[in-house]
Amino acid sequence: MQPLKLTTIGNSVGVVLSKELLAKLRSGKGDMLYVTETPNGIELSPYDPEFAQQMELAEEIMREDRDVLKKLAK
Repeated sequence: MQPLKLTTIGNSVGVVLSKELLAKLRSGKGDMLYVTETPNGIELSPYDPEFAQQMELAEEIMREDRDVLKKLAK
């Protein structure tokens, strides 16, 4: 467990993440991180649950309409 210090950034409050933590998150400057509330507290992740849900729907459609998509690709 790594403590994080809150700091003032302009008129807001932010958290500075260490290089090690960013490496574990596989994230860097300019990347988006997503906050999810879980029964155990708050989770910070580079994983976008909304995008993942959209991709699951797209994959389902691609599986169902495989023959149509093959014809369109020709």
